[in-house]
Amino acid sequence: MENEWDLTKLKEIYNTFRKKYNLPSFDKLNEDFQIEKISDSETDFVLREIRTYMANKFINYLRFIESLINPPASSPMFVFALTKTLGMKEKEKLIELYKKIAKVDLDLIEMDIEYSEEKEAESIKKYFEIWQDIKHDLLNILNVIKKNLDAKIEEDTKSYFG
Repeated sequence: MENEWDLTKLKEIYNTFRKKYNLPSFDKLNEDFQIEKISDSETDFVLREIRTYMANKFINYLRFIESLINPPASSPMFVFALTKTLGMKEKEKLIELYKKIAKVDLDLIEMDIEYSEEKEAESIKKYFEIWQDIKHDLLNILNVIKKNLDAKIEEDTKSYFG
């Protein structure tokens, strides 16, 4: 028996919500948040599932940024090497990004406590816009890290080994 719940069905359902709530296109959300994975399991709460995929991405980046801003003592040497590649400008930008994502995290907790289709739709729009705003800043910071990383690791290993 063929599974009636698949990517095509997911897109159809999403497009109904898209028209109703003026949401971003499925393809744009999928590009940034891999929401097509929702098609692997049937759900009656498509918007909540999409928001959950979006939330996972934000939470992962929140942890990454936090480790760069304030690495715990138990962090791998790699994390410390990364933090040393950042200038004051990048650290300030990371703090700004951290605040934006932390606010999203608080919203996510609220959304998990009480379901509302309208709030789910609004959060999808809001989080999509936030991601569009911050992803370029993250890429810029990653480029600084990549540019400076080899020199910093070489410098650190020379001083560590003698």
